[in-house]
Amino acid sequence: MPTPERRDALRALLRADGLDALLVTDLIDVRYLSGFTGSNAAFVVSAAGPDGDVFCTDGRYRTQAAAEVADVRTVLARACAPTLAATVPAATTLGYASDQVTVDGHAALVAAAPGRYLRAATGLVGRLRAVKEPGEVVAVRTACALADEALAGFLADGGIVAGRTERDVALDLETRMRRLGADGPAFETILAAGAHSAIPHHRPTGAELHVGDLVKLDFGALVAGYHSDMTRTFVLGPPADWQRELHDLVAAAQRAGCAALAPEAEVPAVDAASRDVIAEAGFGEQFVHGLGHGVGLQIHEPPWISAKGTGRIAAGHVLTVEPGVYLEGRGGVRIEDTLAVRDDGAEALTGTTRELVQL
Repeated sequence: MPTPERRDALRALLRADGLDALLVTDLIDVRYLSGFTGSNAAFVVSAAGPDGDVFCTDGRYRTQAAAEVADVRTVLARACAPTLAATVPAATTLGYASDQVTVDGHAALVAAAPGRYLRAATGLVGRLRAVKEPGEVVAVRTACALADEALAGFLADGGIVAGRTERDVALDLETRMRRLGADGPAFETILAAGAHSAIPHHRPTGAELHVGDLVKLDFGALVAGYHSDMTRTFVLGPPADWQRELHDLVAAAQRAGCAALAPEAEVPAVDAASRDVIAEAGFGEQFVHGLGHGVGLQIHEPPWISAKGTGRIAAGHVLTVEPGVYLEGRGGVRIEDTLAVRDDGAEALTGTTRELVQL
């Protein structure tokens, strides 16, 4: 990934915000800007130019940092944030992510950098990360394709059948993704059967699947740091009328949300396009979460699509559209795709059928 260009784009934001430098402490943001994948690091990006950039990690990662961050001056220290704060010139206005730095961490910065002006500056790197480069879209597409392949093979081999437990099904699917080349699951797989499918983020248990159950499966693959996210709802055995009707309703809402996902669309309007379909059918109170979220180096990242969301959709956004209706004590349906927004609309990167599949 072109990390020098990313840092240059960040410099423009720093100058516009009146910052001389930014202390980056979130490890995902550090990875985005430097390529570093270790577990302890921080980064100072200078508004003046790359000569002022400094990367920090500890001695465990000396060799890794030399390979992954070869184009930036590196210092080694255990406490990276205060170490880097001390490297910036006196009278520098140094931004930091106040949503990442603890009270004690802020005190350490103040002590390490007397004469520097510390200023809260949250979300600057996130603004860049929200719009994906073509290579990032390819990475998410690859993760989505791997998840699709894993699910297709899993279903063909009878992976979801009555008598298996939720926990066993989830574990087997995650193992299959690893065998196909994923670095791991994108997040803890949600496998929810029967009444559990009415719990939006149910964690798999030892409960057995039964004929007649709705089976909600929310999962993804992690490939080269990038995530995929997909939800499908199946039925074990012939569907009851209410199950088919509920699935048809959610599918219609999902199509409406996907169709509304276009450049310059207002975020609340995208949410409303899907939510109104469900509300008009009388199930508005059973759609209890936002419509979607960004996907990339994190499974949940900006932009957020909800009724209270702000801003507009842009070409380059990679997001989910995932309406759901949850009937407590009976079951629920969610259908979710990961989509890439293009100039002419949105392309689904997840390809598994959205029809109600009887297992």
